[in-house]
Amino acid sequence: MSTSPRIAIVTGAGSGIGRAVALALLAQGYHVALAGRRAEALAETAAVAAAGDRALAVPTDVTQPDAVRGLFERVHAAWDRLDLLFNNAGAGASAPFEDLPFEKWQAVVDVNLTGMFLCAQGAFRQMKAQRPQGGRIINNGSISAFSPRPDSAAYVATKHAVSGLSKSLALDGRAYDIACGQIDIGNAVTPLTERMPAGAKQADGAMRPEPRMDVAHVAQAVVFMAGLPLETNVLSMTIMATKMPFVGRG
Repeated sequence: MSTSPRIAIVTGAGSGIGRAVALALLAQGYHVALAGRRAEALAETAAVAAAGDRALAVPTDVTQPDAVRGLFERVHAAWDRLDLLFNNAGAGASAPFEDLPFEKWQAVVDVNLTGMFLCAQGAFRQMKAQRPQGGRIINNGSISAFSPRPDSAAYVATKHAVSGLSKSLALDGRAYDIACGQIDIGNAVTPLTERMPAGAKQADGAMRPEPRMDVAHVAQAVVFMAGLPLETNVLSMTIMATKMPFVGRG
């Protein structure tokens, strides 16, 4: 069995789910490249981890092909291979459908779909080329990949598209020992869900509080998915606050 360290990239690693997953992977002994737009936030994640040179902060705008290319070049130069991409960076926009500005639609598509494609493609190329060949890509989908929330057409549409991307990667990666799975998360405690306890708009238009779950549980789930041998893949996992309105939403 190889004793070489496992190498991971986590996008959106400056806060929320990305930070929690990066910290969990570092705690398991991974070398982790922390990618995100905010250099200060990435530095905070690295400082919390206290993992020394096992944490590499790489400020990256995932919507820009040159920036993504630079991320993978940095990782290859530092550690020579890649075992895991947690493709996590995301954005949302809340507005009645008829009032959703094109610019907000485009911004969400750029991050949630194009950014995820660019990072997955970079990982796929590296994993195909390296020896031994292979690796794992875990895409962060959402409960909204299955069931929409009101006033969130851009987010919902892109997350549905991520499901198609994940399945395509799982199929196209077979020949190269590249496994791809998707984790769909409902109401983890992060800055993006701070409004939930005060009330979130429901399918009938009412505002109701929604339970949340510890983001550490999401990190544990990703670590589990990542730790499987490449002959085994979790194609899709849903992890959610048990009492949130998803099953039977609407």
